[in-house]
Amino acid sequence: MKLNKAALGIALGICWGASLVLATLWVRVVGGEEAFEVLTRFYPGYSVTIPGALIGMIYGFIDGFIYGFFLAWLYNSMVARFPSEGNG
Repeated sequence: MKLNKAALGIALGICWGASLVLATLWVRVVGGEEAFEVLTRFYPGYSVTIPGALIGMIYGFIDGFIYGFFLAWLYNSMVARFPSEGNG
C-alpha cells in the first residue's frame, strides 16, 4: 500500500497549524508566554497573541505539509524497496 504524499502533507499541515493556534490561545489565557517565546526563533513574526497565532498557523501548516510529504515519500520508498512477503 502506498501513501498519498499530498494527502498526508495536508493532513499533518492542518493538525500542526491547528495545534499551534490552540496551544497559543491556551497559553494566552492561562499564562506562561515565556515558554512559547522560543518559537519566535523558528517562526519569524510569531508571538503569543491572536495575530501571532494566525502567523503560527501558517508556519505550522507549511511545516506539517513538508514533514507529511517527506514521511509519505520515505514510507513509499521503503515499501518499494522491502516488499511484504505475506500476512505474517
